[in-house]
Formats: sequence, C-alpha cells, structure tokens
Amino acid sequence: MKKILALLMFIAFAPSSMAQSPDWQKTWDETLAAARKEGKVVVLSPPDTHVRQTLPAAFKARFGITLEYLSGRSSETAAKIRAERSAGIYSVDVVLAGIQTMSTVYYREKMLDPVKPVLILPEVLDGSKWKNGKLWFVDPEQQYVLRLFNSVNEAFTINTQGVKPEELRSVRDLLDPKWKGKISFMDPTVSGTGSNQAAGLYVRFGEDFIKQLLIDQKPMISRDRRQLTDWLVRGTYPISFGAEDGEIERLRREGFPLLPMYNLSDMPGSVSGGDQVGLLSNAPHPNAAKVFINWMASKEGSETFSRAFKMVSTRNDIDEKSFLPAEVIPKPGMDYFDSYDWEFTVTTKEKVRQRIKELLRAP
Repeated sequence: MKKILALLMFIAFAPSSMAQSPDWQKTWDETLAAARKEGKVVVLSPPDTHVRQTLPAAFKARFGITLEYLSGRSSETAAKIRAERSAGIYSVDVVLAGIQTMSTVYYREKMLDPVKPVLILPEVLDGSKWKNGKLWFVDPEQQYVLRLFNSVNEAFTINTQGVKPEELRSVRDLLDPKWKGKISFMDPTVSGTGSNQAAGLYVRFGEDFIKQLLIDQKPMISRDRRQLTDWLVRGTYPISFGAEDGEIERLRREGFPLLPMYNLSDMPGSVSGGDQVGLLSNAPHPNAAKVFINWMASKEGSETFSRAFKMVSTRNDIDEKSFLPAEVIPKPGMDYFDSYDWEFTVTTKEKVRQRIKELLRAP
C-alpha cells in the first residue's frame, strides 16, 4: 500500500512531460504526417528582415514544411485579418504579435483557439525547461496567448556622433531644449511599440512630461520602424524611441555609433515579451499550425527566433549570453516594470493611448 501511495505521489508531482500520455510520440508522428500533407503553414509575424529570412528556412529544413511568412505593421495586419474573417476567408494559421494587438484585437474579438491543448512535445510541456517553472500563458484563461520571450528594454537609443551618453543620465534630460527636433518616436496613437513606450512613460512620469516630450520637443513621429532606424543611423534624429532592436544590435557589431540606453537614474528597467504566439481559429492548415507552435516553444525553435530577433527566451536551456548583450537579459531579483502585463495592457495602456491621441490633436 505504501508503495502504491508513493507511486501516486510521484506521478502527481512529476514534471508535466512525465505526466504526459505515453502516446505522445504517436500523436506527434500522426500530426507531423498530416502537416506534411497540408504542405505549408501561414504565419503572421513581425516585419523584420532577419526573422523573415531565418524562420522559414529553419522550419523547412527541420520538417520539410513550407512556412509562408506574412508581415506588416500590427494594426494594419490585424485589420486585414478582421476583414477577411468577416468575409468568411481564413488564410492565416498562427499569429506572432505584441501584447497590445494580441490582447485587444485577436483575443478580445475571439479570433483565437486555445494553444495549450495543441502542445505535444515533452520538452515543451516540461516545467523544468522554463524559467518560470511552467509555460507562461498571459491571458486570463491561461491557454490562448503564449509568451516565449522576456527581454529588458532600452529606454531609447542614441547615435553617439550626435549625442553623448553622459548628456542623458535620466529620461527627464530629454526635455532639455537642446534636444528639440532631434527625437524620433514610433507613433504612440496606434497599437504597437509606440503606444507601449508612451504608456510606460505616462505611468512613470505623468501627463505633463508626455506633453513636453511629444509636443514641446517637436519629435518626428513615424509608423515605420525601418524609417526610425534609418534616421537614427544617419543622425537625422539621433535619439530614437522605437528603432528596430535586432537591426540596431547588428549595426553596432559592424561598428556603427549606436547605443541603447539602459538603467537611467529615473528609469531602472522594464521588460517586454516581444511577439507572443496565438493560434487563429479555423486555421486552414491545422496540423502544420500545431507543428509550428510546438517547434516555436521547443529549444530549437525558440533559439532560432531568439537569435534572429534578439529576444531573450523564457526557456532556461538556451545560452543567451553567447549571442545577446548582457543588458537585455533579466537579472534575478530585479523588480522590473512589465510593459507586457495583461491588465496594464487591456486597461491602463489603452486609456493612455486614447488620451495621447487627444493631446496630439489639440491645437
């Protein structure tokens, strides 16, 4: 009797991969075979050149399945998906998107199927492989939106030929009149990077600060991250909120005078989750979608994306220090502000975004 009880206790508290059905391999093989018959998976992902080149090639090499990569600005692609679905068209299987679009569009408008039930691989389900001790689902039901990345954010990035690091010891230093007309900002009035950054600043420093930064300092506002990056590199606007992190890091390695600013005196640090994973309902290639999601959550897939997009994985078996700067890797025990917090996103952030729209429209 004692042996039976001990065995039951072992099973109850065993890692999820051990508690998983022993038939996982059969399920996986059948899913993979069906996915190969479907021939492809259609993924909506960020407009990053390196990710666009890397992800499809790696997935095709691993499984022999074509990954059709669609990209674009989050609000525009979400509007396209919404319009298609209204017309009964279902062309995309999986979406990789930031928290704003994922929570306020795909989740809120019930475009998603649960991700949790389609996870099959033991290395994905094993809690010991994750820094949080389990898979990180951010939605209230803990099954629709899977967070695979968690990186420390820079406050902004500078071109050191136009701005010296010692001139900007704090975020409030940006209000110095000498920086008027020298700042660029991702559009804070639409869902995405710009509204995320602006909301974080609004919560920390208040509305008066936002007015001074986004109105009095005459920043150049754009919805194109490539344009923001180009302005920064050329020195046209040597202070940038929203330039492409991955591209900045690659250019830095090539010797360009670019410097992300971390740990400022009044802004010690925040984290974000990059692009999170969602399974669109009525996926046209359901089995290929399952394979892709399992692969993205596996060590191989997560590391492939992490290296391409320069994001820190939430898995604990990837050596990020070998390819990422130490500043972007969260340090244990630090109390970071999580800009991808669900409640902050669906309540505070959206209210702030609307308020900023009002401010920028004011005469």
